Amino acid sequence: MTSWPAALTLVRHGESLGNVANERAYAEKAEHLDLAVNDPSVELSDLGVRQAEALGKRLGDLPAAEQPTVVVASTYVRAQQTADHLLATAGLEHLPRMSDERLRDREQGLLDRLTWYGVRRRYPEEAERRAYLGKYWYRPPGGESWADVALRIRHVLRDIRSDHADERVLIVSHDVPILMTRYVLESLTPQEAVALSGQVVNCGMTTYERSDNGLALMVFNDATPVEDDAGAEVTAHE
Repeated sequence: MTSWPAALTLVRHGESLGNVANERAYAEKAEHLDLAVNDPSVELSDLGVRQAEALGKRLGDLPAAEQPTVVVASTYVRAQQTADHLLATAGLEHLPRMSDERLRDREQGLLDRLTWYGVRRRYPEEAERRAYLGKYWYRPPGGESWADVALRIRHVLRDIRSDHADERVLIVSHDVPILMTRYVLESLTPQEAVALSGQVVNCGMTTYERSDNGLALMVFNDATPVEDDAGAEVTAHE
């Protein structure tokens, strides 16, 4: 049987302009986010860049034997920019790097760019359906449920195991795919996975190391690289 990677580190992208717009919209009780681009094209905020650089400093200071040896990133711009900045700061631009659309954020479909104020006003039947089905199983029209994301994460983990056995793999992705990775690797229940919602900070690190039973969780959502950097601050936009 193919061996697991020696280590698997998952990183959420740095704070994005979408995160900022979402926070502003909820603070103002607005119905929709003020964003001019589609979700895949949303860029990092200035703070998001500093967060990625702070993480890069931490990775660059690791002993060579503990640094990642290959990078796989979501195709969304904010994830690609995070990878750019952290690898450049760490001096690891030379690493093999791949993009994988299966690591993208959860698609919101009809509800894209709407706050829940907007959903309840414009699509009250969807608000009712979500309350009935629950956060894990609810799929907005044209979008994805958490279960849908888990399915694509199962496939990408299978390929990572096949293609990067014995490597130290760095994945740059988004909050729900990271939680679904925990769900798959640790056989969490849907309720346990949903209970972690909102905890994954921008540029937080979740690390697994290979054990006799597969991959063992070493640390979840480590924010210390950002906390320790005077030019950055921790954000945890959901």
